[in-house]
Amino acid sequence: MRLPVGALGGSLRVYRAVPADPSAPPASASSSGPSAAPRADELRAAARAAWAIADPRGKAAAAAALAVAPMPEPDAALVFDDALRPGRPALPRLVHPRDVPQRGAGTDEGRAALLHAIAHIEFNAVDLALDAVWRFSGMPDAWYRDWARVAAEEALHFGLLADELARRGHGYGDWDAHDGLWEMAMRTRHDPLARMALVPRLMEARGLDVTPLIQRKLAQAGDATAVAILQRILDDEVGHVEVGNRWYAFLCERAGLDPLLAWDGLADAHGASPPRPPFNREARLRAGFTEGELARWG
Repeated sequence: MRLPVGALGGSLRVYRAVPADPSAPPASASSSGPSAAPRADELRAAARAAWAIADPRGKAAAAAALAVAPMPEPDAALVFDDALRPGRPALPRLVHPRDVPQRGAGTDEGRAALLHAIAHIEFNAVDLALDAVWRFSGMPDAWYRDWARVAAEEALHFGLLADELARRGHGYGDWDAHDGLWEMAMRTRHDPLARMALVPRLMEARGLDVTPLIQRKLAQAGDATAVAILQRILDDEVGHVEVGNRWYAFLCERAGLDPLLAWDGLADAHGASPPRPPFNREARLRAGFTEGELARWG
């Protein structure tokens, strides 16, 4: 359900993060209330703790636990120290995108490497959703609950892919990967509007377009298991992009901005290019994009 523009009344407080000193202790939370210590059952502090876990399986389990009913209450007034990097394992090695090898679907090794690349995207997506929960103060409760649920579903996706890699004799970290998705997250870490515009609506929405193409290649190779895993991911990702579109529209309306013009300005400010066709129109429309947007970009 979309929140009305007046849902926040006059109580909204916008907090600007300050780049952290790399030598400083781990990020912590403070509150405008009488106690500065986050409660153990507080949703945003739990998301921050999960975000800091380096072990992939441990992070996924902690993210999944956030959405178990009853979901912990979020405290929108908590303000966390800025942090630039979530917990990450030593592998995969992160390299420039041009140095990541092409992954063909014609061999067992190529298909495993392709699943590894998608697992890396899903691992980043867990961190992105957790980041949206803890980083942005002063948002409606529904914002935090939406992104906690997204984090749990991304954790499921990562687990499906990690299990399948293990079945094929591999593990997460066996191939190099790039960090482009997280780099955009850090460019937009001071502004939830920019985050919604350029992460779920741009970078993550690209998965709606390319996943069917990957599925066709895997189907041609006779890899029905991988096709089924990607279908589960695609079905859920439509909903995840819809969450990003819904909150983008809410933030634009709250600020009195035209969504199309605002997107252009945010893309220019953060060095992003418009999405490129061909589009999975059916999936994008279900995810909340408009015909006008797709025609404009197409």
